[in-house]
Amino acid sequence: MAEFPEGTPCWVDAMFTDVEGAKSFYAAVLGWTFGESSSEYGNYTQAYSDGKAVAAVVPPMPGQEGASQWCLYFSSPDAAATAGKIKAAGGEVLMEPMQVGAFGTMAIAKEPGGAVFGVWQPGEHKGFEKPAGEVGAYAWAEVFTRDAAKTDGFLPQVFPYGEQQMEAGENPEMPGMDFKVFNLGGPENVVLGRMKMGDEFPPEIPSYVQVYFGVPDCDAAVAKTQELGGMLHFGPLDSPFGRFAALTDPQGAAFAVIDMSTTVGEMPTFA
Repeated sequence: MAEFPEGTPCWVDAMFTDVEGAKSFYAAVLGWTFGESSSEYGNYTQAYSDGKAVAAVVPPMPGQEGASQWCLYFSSPDAAATAGKIKAAGGEVLMEPMQVGAFGTMAIAKEPGGAVFGVWQPGEHKGFEKPAGEVGAYAWAEVFTRDAAKTDGFLPQVFPYGEQQMEAGENPEMPGMDFKVFNLGGPENVVLGRMKMGDEFPPEIPSYVQVYFGVPDCDAAVAKTQELGGMLHFGPLDSPFGRFAALTDPQGAAFAVIDMSTTVGEMPTFA
């Protein structure tokens, strides 16, 4: 598989105290299967959809225990250079670039609005093996931030993004929504969204990156999540992009599901 262009979401993983519980949950909700855990790399375990790598789960390192959350990685040809750009743009590098055997080099950072993300410089591991949006695969991501101005100023300094703002009043479901998208090489190649968090988000919820996974039936995925002890936070809602819902799994990791084959309404206008 070809390497992902710089700034493209290319991988996602999450730490879970109960890895076996996470595996059984995501197998039931997203249809994933799992490979052998790699004891050499902290029992890192890849998830597969139709035999193609789509994500990974890992137990926390000793002393690293905390809330479970999905971490989205952006492709970089030079993780050290990207880490330098992150610092120069007002972000924080939480974990300096670290080589992971022959697989590649990773770094973990926080943008000025507070959302945590990863950087991946590929070696043998290029990233997602299944195309974005297919059932069982990564579909889309949005940075939910309380400080949109800081986030918007930061991202194009770190990655070669163009940006477009959604016209006000385009979404009757959420009047006053402040939503922007970032693209690579032009508006036809949008790779990331940015949503400003309003008063509807409890103050204790920090800025975060919402990762969407493709499903064949949004409502069925929501029902299975709730059956297994997860929670529904928003939706299911029809949109021009697909029918989607925001969830948390039983260990508290936020994620979203989207059926991109079920679309309703006109595409919004971006300027």
